[in-house]
Amino acid sequence: MLLGSGLTVLSQPLMYVKVLVQIGYEPMPPKLGRNVFGRQVYQLPGLFAYCRHIISVDGRAGLFKGLAPRLCSSALGTVVHSKVLQSCFPLDVSCFLQLQAKHKEEPVSSLKQVLKETTREMVARCAATLVTHPFHVIALRSMVQFIGRETKYRGIITAFTMIYQEEGVLGFFAGLVPRLLGDILALWLCNMLAHLINKYALENGVGDREAEGTEPHFRVAEGGLKMPFLLLQASTMTEIRSYSQAVTGFLASMLTYPFVLVSNLMAVNNCGLAGGQLPYAPIYSSWLDCWSHLHREGNMSRGNSLFFRKVPTGMRYVWE
Repeated sequence: MLLGSGLTVLSQPLMYVKVLVQIGYEPMPPKLGRNVFGRQVYQLPGLFAYCRHIISVDGRAGLFKGLAPRLCSSALGTVVHSKVLQSCFPLDVSCFLQLQAKHKEEPVSSLKQVLKETTREMVARCAATLVTHPFHVIALRSMVQFIGRETKYRGIITAFTMIYQEEGVLGFFAGLVPRLLGDILALWLCNMLAHLINKYALENGVGDREAEGTEPHFRVAEGGLKMPFLLLQASTMTEIRSYSQAVTGFLASMLTYPFVLVSNLMAVNNCGLAGGQLPYAPIYSSWLDCWSHLHREGNMSRGNSLFFRKVPTGMRYVWE
């Protein structure tokens, strides 16, 4: 939990800038620069330029607006996630020993095991998201206040009271549906793609080598020790599988990014803040309406990258 809190604090400036970019707030005009291929293009300000602008307005402490509700969300989410796994999916000692023995016999998890573990993780994540979403909404609105220089959401207790009085209970769950859908799709895409890679790409390579029936030969490992080549290969395969999980996680997050964008926009839409209404965004009737509007304007990936932000052709932005 302490590690998660530390990462939340360190990532707060990045999250802050990303949210403002997702809203469509551009306080500085584009400048002529060069892309990764050396071609001259007009670029919008990146992460560091955005941070310097925030510091010039609110000081260094301004980069950490919305941090308190994010810390509450992170801590509460960790507890709920753990409790759901322990209470709804208990794992006794005998079952754990069976799974451990199975892992030793089978280098790659079976499809049934992947489906079971993914389902457990999905239920735990959905429960944690459902419980922590009100803090997520407060954090987003606390950041978006920078656009209109409002002070509506000064603290967590005040924010809870304000949202309940103006929007009722449903106000705490604005943008929840696309957020849940995005999390679920990302989880299943990540785990299933990793399973396919490990099962049909990595395991087949090991199986073909074992099928040759050659005698196990030795290689000199670090420290001068002679180890069987297959043992070294197994260690390498485990490392490769961890890399494949990271790569598939990145791909899944890229594919499901529109759900994150729509969720954040719906969380601040028509909430009484300048960033939740025109000229930044119209009043959406539902998250599907928001999705359709972003798709028509070609803004489905807005805020996905904070570096080399090329100005799209024909796109209009609002800057001071």
